[in-house]
Amino acid sequence: MGLDIRLPIGAMFAILGLVLILAGILADPGVYHHSLGINVNLWWGIAMLIFGALMFIFGRRGGAGATLAEDSPEGRKIEEIEHQRGLEDETAAEE
Repeated sequence: MGLDIRLPIGAMFAILGLVLILAGILADPGVYHHSLGINVNLWWGIAMLIFGALMFIFGRRGGAGATLAEDSPEGRKIEEIEHQRGLEDETAAEE
């Protein structure tokens, strides 16, 4: 399918981070009396937005594509062992 899991995770965290940032900016400052006056929504929103952006960037940059067994020495060795032991999946070879 080719969808890297970091893309939807990054989008989800970025959207939730933006929601928290907006909640932190628009909320009454008296709400944060219990948290020693720290705007928790704003700071966690910024943290989630940064994390979401990093996940999205790494998802776009990273190589999520699978490589064939014939393209690596380890894969060729495993294919050779499976062939010797008769463990090959013939249905996968036909597709």
